Amino acid sequence: MKLAEALQERADLNTKISQLRSRLENNALVQEGEKPAENPDELLVELDDAILRLETLMTKINLTNCRTVSDGKSITELIARKDTLRLRLEAYRNLVNVASQNTRRATRTEIKILSTVDVKSLQKKSDLLAKELRRIDNSIQELNWQTELL
Repeated sequence: MKLAEALQERADLNTKISQLRSRLENNALVQEGEKPAENPDELLVELDDAILRLETLMTKINLTNCRTVSDGKSITELIARKDTLRLRLEAYRNLVNVASQNTRRATRTEIKILSTVDVKSLQKKSDLLAKELRRIDNSIQELNWQTELL
């Protein structure tokens, strides 16, 4: 199985677990004399099986990410870099957005609001961060489809 397929299965399992939890909650209580729409004991077995499969899959994914190296960096390191780039890019874009807002004055006597940062420079930096983020994300996706799950 390729790493990318394992990641897809992990996402499916997370969805399934969430749905099972909801179904369990919906069938946890019934009116006296009534039966639940689904058997909670059977749902619990299905939930436990899905969680056990998820645990196994997560372990394999994490081991694979740690041991797979491209250009001297493990997939784990690339993911960490991608996540921090995304955080930085979001902060820069938000700052550019706030600093770019034009405030209008009805009269010349009203207080003038000025940006305290160089918006043009921050926008260029944001563009470079976005480019690096795309490059790293593409690299990770490529590795995911080339790498066999351990």
